[in-house]
Amino acid sequence: MLTTLMIYDGTAPADSDVPRTGGVPLAPAGFTWPMCGSFCGGPLQFFAHLPVEDGVLSVFVCQNDSGACESWDATSGANRVYLFPREELQPVAVPETGVTLLPATSAIRTHVVTLDPDENDELAPDAYDLARSGWKREPEERFGKQREVLGSLGGSPSYLEDDRLPACPSCTGTTEFAAHLEEGISAKTAMNLGGQLGYVFVCRACREGAFLTD
Repeated sequence: MLTTLMIYDGTAPADSDVPRTGGVPLAPAGFTWPMCGSFCGGPLQFFAHLPVEDGVLSVFVCQNDSGACESWDATSGANRVYLFPREELQPVAVPETGVTLLPATSAIRTHVVTLDPDENDELAPDAYDLARSGWKREPEERFGKQREVLGSLGGSPSYLEDDRLPACPSCTGTTEFAAHLEEGISAKTAMNLGGQLGYVFVCRACREGAFLTD
């Protein structure tokens, strides 16, 4: 089993075209900052800029009133996922009001983990959970440095029930799992996921997607 972990790699310029959480979004000319469609109606917070093979995933989640706006629900309108082309992206003007940016910009590097499943294990192991829990864990240690893991790219969604797999918000067709997101390495850089794991899905035909936590 191969898992591509996203590892914290220090800070990055806020408008850099590198894998990162935080900073400002890069988008095509004419892009309008998304607004919450759940409760508050305010601008969403920009979470992540994730270059992938066919573009850049841009993730937004409402943090203006996280108790009232159901940002954990893919169908609530309190989050957005876009798949932008890589060419001619530019920094987006940040709204003057609302909770729009994370406190820090965290660079991401990827690290591929290869795991050999135990043939004697009756239950299929969760690839992401195993890769994350084993990150920098020394022999005879119970825990490694899992807080350095900011999520993963590709693979399959970790421990997510089929009834929570979201449909595309535009065509209502099937979406493809794209990434996990963890809260972050420290309170200063953290995304507010309510202590849960974030899941990013994308519809490549519509070039947008869905986000949820579980």
